[in-house]
Amino acid sequence: MLIPGAVLLFIFSIVPMFGVAIAFQDYIPTKGIFASEWVGWENFGYMFSLPDSKQIFVNTISIALMKIAAGLVVPFVFALLLNEARIVLFKRTIQTVVYLPHFMSWVILSGILINMLTLDGLVNQILSWFGREPVMFLSSNAWFRPILVASDVWKEFGFSTIIYLAALTSINASLYEAASIDGASRLQKLLYITVPALLPTVILLATLSLGNVLNAGFEQILNLYNPLVYETGDIIDTYVYRTGLQEMQFGLATAVGLLKSAVSFILILISYGLAYRYANYRIF
Repeated sequence: MLIPGAVLLFIFSIVPMFGVAIAFQDYIPTKGIFASEWVGWENFGYMFSLPDSKQIFVNTISIALMKIAAGLVVPFVFALLLNEARIVLFKRTIQTVVYLPHFMSWVILSGILINMLTLDGLVNQILSWFGREPVMFLSSNAWFRPILVASDVWKEFGFSTIIYLAALTSINASLYEAASIDGASRLQKLLYITVPALLPTVILLATLSLGNVLNAGFEQILNLYNPLVYETGDIIDTYVYRTGLQEMQFGLATAVGLLKSAVSFILILISYGLAYRYANYRIF
């Protein structure tokens, strides 16, 4: 039963790893990997000599950290609020509605955002009602990162909320009963029972998120950004895409991608080590 999965893993995950050799070559597609000239670490040196190489790493880390922080806080608060709802039908309806964007692709969501944030879009129309000038949101370096974070939270916080709601079901009901007997209010139960019970889950998700520090959301940014916001929105993945597929600098693009993979691997090891130490979570 494992053979089909193992074959697919080998074909699509193991075999393509031989392509990392391109990072050490002056790769020419017509010659192939075996005939292209080996240049050693030249592509890596060239990468760090580029004026925009530092900026793409800063952008990637900044956007990813902002998304991780917002992706932890928003679903945590929302799960606490939703857990306090007493009408079951209302609770399930809201949970379903906020969960739906998770199943939509960034192509669809980006189209919605672009239509809403254009100069004649819904948001600028609302601003005009209050006498405000229209804003080019997706062409502004000041607005682009907040839009990325807010739209990512909008898409994913419903899915993350499920994790917290599942953790809430494991809380012993007798704790709430004992608190009620002692005269505790709903706010006191929330602060002294619910929140402490969720902290191990928060710590676990936070530590596991470290492995995604260099994953700032390729599909989202590719569908939303433009040359005007490269300064704040260009990340490692979009840079590799442009350099490798559009500018045909295959060696440089592979070197950047390989460096990202190496750093991400180290961060994943660190995150799982922290998760085991502070949340008693382990894979093996």
